[in-house]
Amino acid sequence: MPEEEHKQQLIVMMTEMVTKMQVLLEKQDELAENISKIKEAVYHPDQGLYARLSAVGARLDLLEAWKASNTKILWLAVTVITGLALSTAWQAIF
Repeated sequence: MPEEEHKQQLIVMMTEMVTKMQVLLEKQDELAENISKIKEAVYHPDQGLYARLSAVGARLDLLEAWKASNTKILWLAVTVITGLALSTAWQAIF
């Protein structure tokens, strides 16, 4: 009897091991699929992460150029208005 119980225990243990190995293989397939999705999201040339970062960088460069030119125009306008105000005040005084 003890030998038969031992065989039953071995069979149960082997069955559990096979079940756990099947779960492990399923999880490995799921992991491989997730990794491929991540690689596609990162490296896709038109819609991937690098493409989006490149587009944001290009927009940021355009925005910085626009800001620089507008700052120059603003300083020019402030200088002209200040000069006109001083000229008018000077003419009003004398």
